[in-house]
Amino acid sequence: MEAVDELQPAKDSLKWITDYLVNAHVSPSELYVQVGDPVKDHKCWDRPEDMTEKRPLKKVNPSNPGSDVAAETAAAMASASLVFKSIDMKYSKILLEHSKDLFYFANENRASYSESIPEVRDYYDSTGYGDELLWAASWLYYATKDDTYLDFVTGKDGEEFANWETPTWFSWDDKLPGTHVLLSRLSFFGPKAALEKENIDMYRKTAEAVMCGLLPDSSSATSSRTKGGLIWVNKWHALQQPVASAFLAVLFSDYMISSDTSKLECGSDSFSPSDLRMFAMSQADYVLGDNPMKLSYLVGYGDNYPKYVHHRGASIPAHEKPGCIEGYKWLESDKPNPNIATGALVGGPSKNDKYTDSRNNSMQGEPSTYNSAVLVGLLSGLVSMTSVPKSFT
Repeated sequence: MEAVDELQPAKDSLKWITDYLVNAHVSPSELYVQVGDPVKDHKCWDRPEDMTEKRPLKKVNPSNPGSDVAAETAAAMASASLVFKSIDMKYSKILLEHSKDLFYFANENRASYSESIPEVRDYYDSTGYGDELLWAASWLYYATKDDTYLDFVTGKDGEEFANWETPTWFSWDDKLPGTHVLLSRLSFFGPKAALEKENIDMYRKTAEAVMCGLLPDSSSATSSRTKGGLIWVNKWHALQQPVASAFLAVLFSDYMISSDTSKLECGSDSFSPSDLRMFAMSQADYVLGDNPMKLSYLVGYGDNYPKYVHHRGASIPAHEKPGCIEGYKWLESDKPNPNIATGALVGGPSKNDKYTDSRNNSMQGEPSTYNSAVLVGLLSGLVSMTSVPKSFT
């Protein structure tokens, strides 16, 4: 990011997000996790900043726990604390204290947030909280160097939740692949004491299994791909898994380069860091237009990108101030969006590499932060050959 003069804007953006999370965490065991009613909000086509309807708040607490969302917030704060450690130590410590409290709350009050807040099940239903607990503990270990967190991921909780040697797909709902890759860093760089922990090597083995599944020439390569070469797992937000997987591949290749590890063994085959980067580049190239549709799925990039993105702010002209119901004429309009949602990554293509550019096609045309954010990581990782900072090894 620094190489393309985007590091400071990224830090500013990150602080905007973490400030929000700090404010949402109003007490050690109380976290606001939702603004608005998902059913009513989906019946309103209006810019969110112009909405005047009631926006009820939902929170998790010991009476209504949400280990997944609390632990995910803890992971976000712990990782962000590392970013600010060298530039604002006071703020870094604030984030770390919030992270510790949230992890404790999540671990001591184990339950899924979609059990406590059932109305989210039709939108973002959580399949479990164990992956988030491991994800949070991993980041807290790196942020604090406290072996308590390392004991957590290598002990009975790791045995219960880590799903070792069974690759899954990195997504908003499944943090396990990210956890496996993050903890594999220890096997590359140490410290030595960490390598003596029972089960720590299982994270490296599973991260390698994830990588072997991604490489198209590997004997264990996944068949979940389109003819155009895109990893394809889910028809909703189809670009999430390929972009997130490619991001992990870049990180793992960086670990290999920085540690002078020349080969990744996949059965009887072996692959180099450059093979991982080539896979990552193939996914990035597909997203940016090297695909059968010759379409850039990143809004605003290139000449041919989706013009009917399922996005309220993009579809409503700046001078218009419609209410919820009146705004539907802009959803149904046959004219391209008057405002370009620059940098938005849409849901993505079908399994046969097709995309229908229609504002009502929310399955393919709706952008999301969890798609766009990981693309930023992927593209940043491809700017230079290695991005493993010495302070983090």
